[in-house]
Amino acid sequence: METVDHNYLEGKKQIHFIGIGGSGMFPLAQILHKEGYNLTGSDNNESDILRMVRGLGIPVTLGHRAENIKGADLIVYTAAIMEDNPELIAAKQSGIPTIERCVLLGLITERYSDCICVSGTHGKTTTTSMLTQILLDAGKDPSAVIGGKLKSIEGYGRSGSSEVMVCEACEFVDTFLHLSPDIAVVLNIDRDHMDYFKTMENLKLSFEKFCRKATKCILYNGDDANSAEVAGRVDQRKVTFGFSDQNDYYPANVQHVDGLHTTFDLMHKGERLTSLNLFVPGDHNILNATAACAAALETGVRPEQLAEGLGNFKGAGRRFELLGKINGITIVDDYAHHPAEIKVTLQAAQSLNFNKVWAVHQPFTYSRTAMLLDDFAEALSIADQVVLSEIMGSREKNTYGIYAKDLADKIDGCVWFPTFEEISDYVLSHAEPGDLVVTLGCGDIYKAAKIMLNGSY
Repeated sequence: METVDHNYLEGKKQIHFIGIGGSGMFPLAQILHKEGYNLTGSDNNESDILRMVRGLGIPVTLGHRAENIKGADLIVYTAAIMEDNPELIAAKQSGIPTIERCVLLGLITERYSDCICVSGTHGKTTTTSMLTQILLDAGKDPSAVIGGKLKSIEGYGRSGSSEVMVCEACEFVDTFLHLSPDIAVVLNIDRDHMDYFKTMENLKLSFEKFCRKATKCILYNGDDANSAEVAGRVDQRKVTFGFSDQNDYYPANVQHVDGLHTTFDLMHKGERLTSLNLFVPGDHNILNATAACAAALETGVRPEQLAEGLGNFKGAGRRFELLGKINGITIVDDYAHHPAEIKVTLQAAQSLNFNKVWAVHQPFTYSRTAMLLDDFAEALSIADQVVLSEIMGSREKNTYGIYAKDLADKIDGCVWFPTFEEISDYVLSHAEPGDLVVTLGCGDIYKAAKIMLNGSY
């Protein structure tokens, strides 16, 4: 794993971002720009993020060319940038230091005395978004790096003026081990990215290393056996959350007002702290909200301040995001790409007042699809009708010989199509008024939803 000295940024005044339009890059650019660094960036495609980058006065070049790095003291790139990128090649040839985004994020987290790093196989983006909203409305002025778009700030992060920072801590290829958490949040530990970790014990060892980095406490899901096991291995102060009243923080008196509105009391060791309103569906989001509130309290937010922030949270981008309606059919998009995530998303969908729930899923990576094939089939079967796209291989080659048809064959009535246009045509010609269509996946399946609504993406 690439490591650098904590003083690595000293003396570096001109920083160039390759792929500055990425949702994970822009918040880092925001923070460094506010700290007074001179930034430049490049990207291949125009986007809303690039327009926001330019709005800060940061020069952006469309297209990757060697001359773009002229004058830079440091080059930042994402894991998606290939080794044959002309800017990366030019940097290495000229001796300009290069650093991957995750390493830079780690350096930035060291600068905050209250850095809350939210880890877990599921729920990171929603919990990070909830926590950011609570801290904002409580006047904590946090910096934030979020994996999805938070509607209230119309962005993927922000640069605050306080010592408080919130960021997602992703376990993939041990990325989160670059971070310096003061509070390490562990939402859950589930079987994922096994092409890298190989075994559950390796996965738990990585989470153990992450927890050992916490300087103030570990906030973990006491109802999750894997999280509890990992927490038991480390000496840091421990705080638990969950549905069980054996945890330090837990919800009580849960009332489902309607499909998207839930109320509950936040409890702490038997004492009622406050009553809360939640406007995103599903029991999993009650748990995410409990974790976010517990983290906020550990950061100095008062119990009476929690209600405003959580009440103002209306969801993160691509997390059960309502896109619109057509012909009486409601279209929602969700990032769920693991069987456990698909399960809770579809259970939440089935709890709402719709006639039928349609799951339109794009499997992501051949390894995950092959290793969890039966789990995917079971989770998707919660829907009344399932439509699949082909598998999005991303960084992988199909050495597994796995195809969407293999998954479709395990689900009653499931159909699959090679193009989003065919998916859209099928759904719109078979779904009826009062139905809910949920596009599911972390790739670009949202394009199918946009085609249904707008005829194109």
